[in-house]
Amino acid sequence: MAAVEKYLKPEVIRQISRLDLRAQFIVKGFMQGLHASPFHGFSVEFSEHRKYTQGDNPQDIDWLVYAKTDKYYVKKFEAETNITGYLAMDLSGSMAYRYQKELSKFEYATCIAAALCYLMVHQQDPVGLVTFGEKIIDVLPPKSKRQQIGNVLSHLARLKPRAKTDIATSLIQLAAMLRHSSLVMIFSDLLVDPEPVLAAMRRLKHGGHEVIVFHVLDQAEVDFPFDGLVELRDPETHERIQVDADGFRKDYLKAIGEFRETYKRECAKSRIDYLPLHTGMPFDKALMEYLLSRRNMG
Repeated sequence: MAAVEKYLKPEVIRQISRLDLRAQFIVKGFMQGLHASPFHGFSVEFSEHRKYTQGDNPQDIDWLVYAKTDKYYVKKFEAETNITGYLAMDLSGSMAYRYQKELSKFEYATCIAAALCYLMVHQQDPVGLVTFGEKIIDVLPPKSKRQQIGNVLSHLARLKPRAKTDIATSLIQLAAMLRHSSLVMIFSDLLVDPEPVLAAMRRLKHGGHEVIVFHVLDQAEVDFPFDGLVELRDPETHERIQVDADGFRKDYLKAIGEFRETYKRECAKSRIDYLPLHTGMPFDKALMEYLLSRRNMG
């Protein structure tokens, strides 16, 4: 398993410069880990079957799967299996933050998005890309053809976080733009007032869309590894303040914990999948969240 896990570590991925190779490494490590875990067979199950529920025709039960799992699954019909996914990338200036030599928040998010693009196209699910700052900046329409991987990855590789952000306005725009039920995967550090953002996420959910929030923070933003007098700079306003890190740490950690807890609690109420991540975490947790969400849509 150690060889598999290395593919999923940000510090290993950071040494690979090309995004397509980064994505392939992550997916390879993830799929190998899946097969070497209690989830063996899950990668087939989640894509082609769903659990038998009352009202299903018993003739649709897949007895081969039952023989392996002792559980009743029915084969999904073509119309059930395909979902349209949108990778929604926050281009706010704060996403460029990195502490020391780690992946920036944006690079980390881009690696996950690229890997998800591979997984979706592999399942013949259409996937598109939306970038936003103060409003939606660019849209790459969803497609399921193999060349879409190249389209999405080359676009992701050219992106640079630069804009001020208005996440709520951008998500409301996205909700108005989507015509069919879709899976919306949001990548952001969410470093704004949570209330309008949560309201916009609820609007997406009420529009019939599944929503996964990949809340990406830098590991330093979560752990606050600073000592003594430090200068903090707002990446969007460029405002600078000096703080005594030792005196500030306790209040900071309490505030960041409450901030994440607010999103966790409110998203749970609205049946929105919320995944708190930081740039030191292996990538498999994020990919598993996608698989579980996708499976639930069946």
